[in-house]
Amino acid sequence: MPGTNLTAEEARLRSRALAVDTYDVALDLRTAAESGTFASVTEIRFDCADPDAPLFLDLRAPLLREVTLNGRSLKPAQVFRNSRIALSGLVAGRNHVRVAADCAYSTTGEGLHHFTDPVDGHTYLYSQFEVADARRVFACFDQPDLKARFRFTVTAPPQWTVISNTPPAVAGACGDATADNVRTWSFGRTPRLSTYVVSLAAGPFHAVHSEHRTAGRSLPLGLYCRRSLAEHLDVEDLFAVIRQGLDWFPERFGRPYPFEKYDQIFVPGFNAGAMENAAAVTFSEKYVFRSHATEAAYRKRAATVLHELSHMWFGDLVTMAWWDDLWLNESFATYCSFACQALAPGSRWADSWTTFANHQKAKAYRQDQLPSTHPVVARIHDLEDVLVNFDGITYAKGAAVLKQLAAYVGTDAFFAGVRAYIAAHAHGNTRLPDLLRALERASGRNLGSWAELWLKTAGVNVLRPEIDTGVDGTITGFRVRQEAPALSADAAVEAVLRPHRIAIGFYHLDETGTLSRVHRAETDVLAQELTDVPELTGRPRPHLVLINDDDLTYAKVRFDAVSLRTLTEQLGALAEPLPRALCWAAAWDMTRDGELPTRAYLDLVLSAVDAEADIGVVESLHRQVAYALRHYTDPGAREDLTARWSEAALERLRTAEPGSDRQLVWLRAFIGSARTQPHLDLVAGILEGVAPAPGLVPDPELRWAAVIRLAVAGRLGEAEIAAEERHDPTPAGAAHAATARAARPVAAVKAEVWAAVIDRGDLSNQMQKAAIAGFTETADPALLAPYTERYFEAISGIWESRSHEMAKQIVLGLFPPLSDAVTAEAAARWLDAQADAPPALRRLVREQHDDACRAQRARAADRSHAREPRAHGPYATF
Repeated sequence: MPGTNLTAEEARLRSRALAVDTYDVALDLRTAAESGTFASVTEIRFDCADPDAPLFLDLRAPLLREVTLNGRSLKPAQVFRNSRIALSGLVAGRNHVRVAADCAYSTTGEGLHHFTDPVDGHTYLYSQFEVADARRVFACFDQPDLKARFRFTVTAPPQWTVISNTPPAVAGACGDATADNVRTWSFGRTPRLSTYVVSLAAGPFHAVHSEHRTAGRSLPLGLYCRRSLAEHLDVEDLFAVIRQGLDWFPERFGRPYPFEKYDQIFVPGFNAGAMENAAAVTFSEKYVFRSHATEAAYRKRAATVLHELSHMWFGDLVTMAWWDDLWLNESFATYCSFACQALAPGSRWADSWTTFANHQKAKAYRQDQLPSTHPVVARIHDLEDVLVNFDGITYAKGAAVLKQLAAYVGTDAFFAGVRAYIAAHAHGNTRLPDLLRALERASGRNLGSWAELWLKTAGVNVLRPEIDTGVDGTITGFRVRQEAPALSADAAVEAVLRPHRIAIGFYHLDETGTLSRVHRAETDVLAQELTDVPELTGRPRPHLVLINDDDLTYAKVRFDAVSLRTLTEQLGALAEPLPRALCWAAAWDMTRDGELPTRAYLDLVLSAVDAEADIGVVESLHRQVAYALRHYTDPGAREDLTARWSEAALERLRTAEPGSDRQLVWLRAFIGSARTQPHLDLVAGILEGVAPAPGLVPDPELRWAAVIRLAVAGRLGEAEIAAEERHDPTPAGAAHAATARAARPVAAVKAEVWAAVIDRGDLSNQMQKAAIAGFTETADPALLAPYTERYFEAISGIWESRSHEMAKQIVLGLFPPLSDAVTAEAAARWLDAQADAPPALRRLVREQHDDACRAQRARAADRSHAREPRAHGPYATF
């Protein structure tokens, strides 16, 4: 990726020297269906305080046609190099620059993405500019603290709709085609925005419009998707979620929705879940459900919708100054989306904190234990640093820390501080101290030491109860032990003990077999090794003590011996969903740490999953069991344990209510784990219309899951895959077909996929991702063994020659199997030999190496457990 980086110091210099006023951008998209480039003309008006500074514009374009600075023409060959246009001849005060270029469409989901729908041949375009890809579409100062007001003019085919951050300036401007059979869309000028949240989407979109009415205002709402996807767009559900957020956020944030309209655009080939472009949010098409979706899927989509809506205040209206405060955007949006689901009146998902504990924090705990762990407020030296920092710490840990902060200062004081922060910095840029000052004034608390320990350090603490009990079963002493596991030698900070606001729950197993909370104590754990909790002495010893009940803090939880036995034998007896989710999370973390062998975790899941009412938790358990069976199981036991899991899934899908979410998720688990010939015969029956249980409808996604599983097993070839693709000639169908083809257990097939991805590099982002998924899916490790060394030989060149998104897909997706013992050794050799490799690349490899080492430890624990006698039941040794 030569010549495309920007350092924090360069950005600071440019920010000190410049104040940008306006952009006028004209794009000609008339030939999008035939051409790989488009004409881009940009005029920028800005003030300069230091005309002698080495200032430049950002532009990534195959051809720069002209540059005019303050009426003087600059020669492109002299000023354009390494994606930068040198601005020689600036004057103090107001400057005006005009840039004309031919920019390139992408098929990588970066810049202006180009997609042709295989169903009807229509072409669609959409922009994705975060982190610094606005420069792929127009010349700009591409950094977040050089905000400006933008105005777009777009020439497009007459049947297209064009969507941007503002409505069209003149209604008739987009109403009539010109004599050239084109249509020009002229949009109103935006308020001050950062370049990365500017937005453009164009194509013959299916559109649905509505409005949100409040006192004195009617806000236009829009939903857009490809025409061939229109029948699946569940309009009422999406508008209902948006209205919930538009009712709740303005009151909490103390400011009305800050833009003129709110559009949601569902687009193909999107690399993330969604992007918070101001008033024109783009979403992955995966959120348009074309097959049966569970309630958990709807809840997840709603969380994403609310996350992006909250960004209109956190991120767009108020924006971080530089990417080290990315968490100010993402952590707040994540926290606020779940808070809205949990607290908004009449919310369909009032139990969303269970999902937060089960899903979001699991991602955070994993990320925070990697050698690349970093503080929530990260040190971002350049763009490459931030491109790999959209992770579980920036999003989920930051949100968990904010949840802890709200508990620490009080929810009312927390949102009072938020309101003051937004009021003080609307349309501007901020850093961490700006937020802390607002929260300190609102709460009356000094947050300096809290911020140092929670936002500027890394790693996750472990909390354990230490309980002394008298002969009569009464507690005589209760302490919370806090640990700070050592961080990697590569980490830039040391592990620390922190203050925690927690609740401690006492749970008693009653005569009905229900494990219910009989006492709750809320207390402060000090930033030290042991904290006494004297208010718990004198109470009867309960069956289960749950540290961090109600999930107030961010910490790993462990159990005393009595509680652990209760957990492993009676987890399903817990009456409430949140404590169950916390216990499930602790059990999974123990499995990852090698404290609970995979076979014992499987025992636990099978003993308690039937009592789990939250379908999202059930789906998480399925994912975790599948991952553990693949990576954490003694290879000698993997086949038997997988068959046991598959048989259990089959039994449960047959006894589940026909057509229910529960039946669907157990069917998915069964298809994914089917290995034996009888089980594969049942999977094959799905394609022939013979479901393994009543009530199952073989919709497209289920059929493709069956096709891919059978392809992995070698029971389907090209003819059957092509026939299924003809049955489903959609973009999703094409991607699934690519996965199925790549999954076939044939050496020549694997070689062709490798050549397409590594040697030719001619696949779109969506098709490359699909091919990689199939390549790595195999029942025969010998098929992938030749590619371990080839992977490590190739990745440096891939990183240098491909775009970030495409290179990251390859580096992560093609990493050799974690279940192969040689993988960790090969990764260690590469890290030793490539000390000077780009830091972002080394970070990704280090993370995967750590996963491989963790898998080795977990397999060793599982193997050791298999050899130990267990005289008192399956959990006696734990």
